[in-house]
Amino acid sequence: MAIATHQVPAMSPSRRFAREFFSKRIATGSFVLLLLILLAALFAPLLSPQDPYDLARLDLLDARLAPGTMSGDGSLVFLLGSDAQGRDMLSAMLYGIRISVIVGIASTAIALAVGLALGLLAGYRGGRIDAVLMRVVDIQLSFPSILIALVLLALSGPGLGKIIAALAAAQWAYYARTARSAALVERRKEYIEAATCLGLSGTRIMFRHLLPNCLPPLVVVAALQVAAAISLEATLSFLGLGLPVTEPSLGLLIANGFEYMLSGKYWISLFPGVALLLLVASITLVADRLRDVLNPRLQGPAP
Repeated sequence: MAIATHQVPAMSPSRRFAREFFSKRIATGSFVLLLLILLAALFAPLLSPQDPYDLARLDLLDARLAPGTMSGDGSLVFLLGSDAQGRDMLSAMLYGIRISVIVGIASTAIALAVGLALGLLAGYRGGRIDAVLMRVVDIQLSFPSILIALVLLALSGPGLGKIIAALAAAQWAYYARTARSAALVERRKEYIEAATCLGLSGTRIMFRHLLPNCLPPLVVVAALQVAAAISLEATLSFLGLGLPVTEPSLGLLIANGFEYMLSGKYWISLFPGVALLLLVASITLVADRLRDVLNPRLQGPAP
């Protein structure tokens, strides 16, 4: 008698990845928190009680009001208080988060593209190209990223595009080093030797065969560097070398309220600081879980 067997369908890679990623509660909570922050920043014009860019709606009589205070004309309740310019802190924070996220993602994308291309070239070609590029990377990595960004912004001045370019120039070396290390490992494998024997061009081998296998570690580095870029932008804006005062990033909002801390106006710096902490922490925890899923060997022993 034939026994009927039911074959369990294989789980798709994306579903398996999602199942492993959300198997940890802290990863799930961090992802949900990050998603809520990003959605709030994306829909800032719809969620904000006030447009912090509209000077006609600002009133200096509403400056430095405590959380929960109503504006002078009774049209607005400042749930998180107001800053020295009379801007609603909640509105300014939503717009500030959006600017900080744009700076972090844009600078990371540029640095990743440059560092990935140079790292693959150095790891695949080797020889003098590898030696020259890696000496440049070593020299840059010997300086703190914030120092490089400070010098570049001191020469170019503040601005959204300028700070994105400065952060990308300060961070591309991390991706170049990581891409080169991954390329050196993959270059000695059989599929690269087979592609070489078939007469494929070096460019096609690098970007068609070598690149997909070098991406997992770079994805983790990129996720961590987004958080680092956001922190760097906040630091530079706090020092007055980042974004101009017309663009309320989180670092600039913290700086605006720093001088009022001793007078009891704590909310001007406290709430943007908490928002920055939650944003950077959620990105870091998601990136850490992403690293564990992409490379299970890095996980610690199970409890």
